[in-house]
Amino acid sequence: MSHLSSPPPKHKGEHKGHGLPRGSERGSSSRDKDRSATVSNSVPMPAGGKASRTSCPPPTPQKTPNRLIHEKSPYLLQHAYNPVDWYPWGQEAFDKAKKENKPIFLSVGYSTCHWCHMMEEESFQNEEIGHLLNEDFVSVKVDREERPDVDKVYMTFVQATSSGGGWPMNVWLTPSLQPFVGGTYFPPEDGLTRVGFRTVLMRIREQWKQNKNTLLENSERVTTALLARSEITVGDRQLPPSASTMNSRCFQQLDEGYDEEYGGFAEAPKFPTPVILSFLFSYWLSHRVTQDGSRAQQMALHTLKMMANGGIRDHVGQGFHRYSTDRQWHIPHFEKMLYDQAQLSVVYSQAFQISGDEFYSDVAKGILQYVSRSLSHRSGGFYSAEDADSPPERGMKPKEGAFYVWTVKEVQQLLPETVGGASEPLTSGQLLMKHYGLSEAGNMSSTQDPKGELHGQNVLTVRYSLELTAARFGLEVEAVSTLLNAGLEKLFQARKHRPKAHLDTKMLAAWNGLMVSGFAVTGAVLGMDKLVTQATNGAKFLKRHMFDVASGRLKRTCYVGTGGTVEHSNPPCWGFLEDYAFVVRGLLDLYEASQESSWLEWALRLQDTQDRLFWDSRGGGYFCSEAELGADLPLRLKDDQDGAEPSANSVSAHNLLRLHGFTGHKDWMDKCVCLLTAFSERMRRVPVALPEMVRALSAQQQALKQIVVCGDPQAKDTKALIQCVHSIYLPNKVLILADGDPSSFLSRQLPFLSTLRRVEDRATVYVFENQACSMPITEPCELRKLLHQ
Repeated sequence: MSHLSSPPPKHKGEHKGHGLPRGSERGSSSRDKDRSATVSNSVPMPAGGKASRTSCPPPTPQKTPNRLIHEKSPYLLQHAYNPVDWYPWGQEAFDKAKKENKPIFLSVGYSTCHWCHMMEEESFQNEEIGHLLNEDFVSVKVDREERPDVDKVYMTFVQATSSGGGWPMNVWLTPSLQPFVGGTYFPPEDGLTRVGFRTVLMRIREQWKQNKNTLLENSERVTTALLARSEITVGDRQLPPSASTMNSRCFQQLDEGYDEEYGGFAEAPKFPTPVILSFLFSYWLSHRVTQDGSRAQQMALHTLKMMANGGIRDHVGQGFHRYSTDRQWHIPHFEKMLYDQAQLSVVYSQAFQISGDEFYSDVAKGILQYVSRSLSHRSGGFYSAEDADSPPERGMKPKEGAFYVWTVKEVQQLLPETVGGASEPLTSGQLLMKHYGLSEAGNMSSTQDPKGELHGQNVLTVRYSLELTAARFGLEVEAVSTLLNAGLEKLFQARKHRPKAHLDTKMLAAWNGLMVSGFAVTGAVLGMDKLVTQATNGAKFLKRHMFDVASGRLKRTCYVGTGGTVEHSNPPCWGFLEDYAFVVRGLLDLYEASQESSWLEWALRLQDTQDRLFWDSRGGGYFCSEAELGADLPLRLKDDQDGAEPSANSVSAHNLLRLHGFTGHKDWMDKCVCLLTAFSERMRRVPVALPEMVRALSAQQQALKQIVVCGDPQAKDTKALIQCVHSIYLPNKVLILADGDPSSFLSRQLPFLSTLRRVEDRATVYVFENQACSMPITEPCELRKLLHQ
C-alpha cells in the first residue's frame, strides 16, 4: 500500500466531523480514533481501517455472478462476481436469516473506497472465506451512499463499542437486525497485531452456536443504550440557548485547535471542513470590531490559502482531493468527492466577497471548471466521486495517486523550452519544478510512502509566491505567471493519456443539491451567468430525473445507463432527510441567483414534503429517514454533527429561516425554533460539533435581512442593484425580486410587496430588518453603504 496503509483518524465515520480540534469533548471521543476494534464479549476483533477507492477486476470467464449483478450501484456491482452469496439490503435476506436461524453479516462501503477494495480483493474474492460466509451467515452488501440510514445506524454501534469507525464497515446482526459485533477493515489472516477475517468468522460462528442467547441479550442491551444515548428531543426546554454564548464557545474551541503555521484544525490528517470556515466568516461578520472577529477572518482566509497552495488541490486539473495525510496539506488522499467541490466553491466565493482577493475567486472558478469537465452528466446532473487509485500504465495494478503524480524526468521532457531573460540558464520545466517543489528523489517522505510505491514521484504544491519565484530568476511576475500556466496546461494535456481513475457515476440528490448551490452562489458572487445556467441545468435534472410528481417525493439515486441514459433502481431508492435539505438549499440559492420564482415554489413544496416525512412532532427536529423506509432498523436517528458534509438538521434550520423570510409563514419559524431547541443540549455540550447549526442559531436570534429589489428583471439598473447585493458577504439575508405583478408567486406570499414603489420609475431597493424598513435606495453605492453597516 501507499501512504494510506495506516488509515487516518475518523470523525463519526469518515464522512463526518473531519478536522475538528483535538482536546474538545468531540475531538477526544471514540469517534475520532482510527482503530475500529469493536469487541462484544469473548469475540476479539482486529484493529480497523478506512476508506478510499475500489475497482473490481474483470471477472474471469468461468465465474458466475451473484445476485448483486442485478443492482445499479457501482459499489454493489464491484462485488457481483465474488464467490460470496451476497444479498442486497432487503426482506429476502432478512427472511432467509430468520428461516435458517443464521446471523447476518452486513458489509457497508462505497465504490471509491480504497480499503473496501482491499478487503474485497483479499477476502471477498477468496473461495474459502466465501464458503465460510455462505455456510454460516447471510451476507448483505450495502452502498452507504445509497442507504445512509443503514450506514448511520450501524456506524453508531461500531463507534459506541469500539475506538473508531470507517469503511468498509462490517457488522454482525441477529436475524432481527440487532447488531452484536462490528468493525471495519479486516485482513484475511491473523497478524502480529490483528485477528484475521477468517478467524473472526470462525469465532463468531462458534459463539452463535454455543452462546447465542447471551449474544442476543447483550445485543438488546446495547441497542437500548444506543437508543437512549442518541435521542435528541426538546424535553422540558422552552427555547434554544443563547447564540452569543454558543458562538463564543465554538470560536474558542476552534481557536484552541488552530494550526498557526499551516492553517486547519488538526495535526494530521487534515480535512477541508467548509462548515468550520463558513462559521468563522459568519463569526467575523458579527464581531468585526473585535480582536476575536479579526482572528476568525484570519484563521479562515489563511486556511483557505494554504489548502489552495497545497497538494490537496489538483494544480493541474483543478478541484480538491479528499484530505491531506500531513499537516502541511502536501500529500493528499487523492480521491475527489462531489460534496467537497460543492462546498469549497461556496466558501472560496465567500472568501472573495470578504477579501476582494481574486486568488480566492480563481480557486472557486477552477473547482467548478473541474466539476463541469469531469463530474457532469450531459443532462445536467453531477457524478459522485473519482477514485484515488488508477493504473500507472494500462494493464497494471492500480496504485494510489498514479494519475496525479509526476517525475522530474517527465516534466523536463514535457517542458524543455528555454526561458528568455532569466538571470541564469533556465527551462520552463525547471521553473515549474522550482515553484511547485519537485525534486529528483520525489517530494514525499518515506513515512508517507512506506512501501516505496511512489519513490521518485512528486505532488505539485506551491512552495513560493510568484514574486519570490520571479525574483529568484530575475523575471517579471507576469511572465512567470504566464509560463507556469502554460506549463500546467501541457501537463494537463499529457495527463489525458494516462489511464483514468474509476468514476462513480451514481448521482445522489443530496450531493447534486449541494452542487446546485456551488454553481448558483459562485455564479451570483462573480457575476458569471454561465455558472448560474449550469446551476439551473442541475436543478432541471433533479426535477426531471429525481422527483416523483405524484407523491412530491425525491428519489435518492439515479445512474448512468447504456448510451448515457439515466436509469433508476426498481423499486426506486427514495430520498432521505439530507436529500430534501440539500436540494431545498440549492433551490433557494438558485432563486436568489436567477430570480426565477419557479425554483422557490418547488423549494416550498419539497419543504412541505420534508416536514411530512421526517419531522418529529413529539421531540422536535428531523429524523434522517422515513419511518416506513427504516421500519426494520433498530434505531431512527437524527444527525447531530456537521462534518465533511453539514448535518441535514443544520441545513434545515437555515432553510426554514429563509423560507419564513420569503413567505412570512410563521409555522416555519416555529419549526426552526423547535429544531434549535431540540439540539440545545448537543450545542451547549460541544458547539464545535455543530458549527453550521450555531450559525443558524445566530441567524434566528439576529433576524434575517429582507432585501427587496423592485424593478424589471431584465433592466440594467435592476441587475446592477442585484449584483451589488451578491458582491457583499451577507449570510443572513433573503434577496427578493418584486417585479410589480400583484399576481406573482411572491406577491401572493408577501402581500406587502405590491405596496412598494419604484422611485422615479427606477429600480429601487428596500431593506427590511427588525420590523423596520429602510428608505428607498436607487444607487448601488448607497446600497453598499447601507449593507456594510
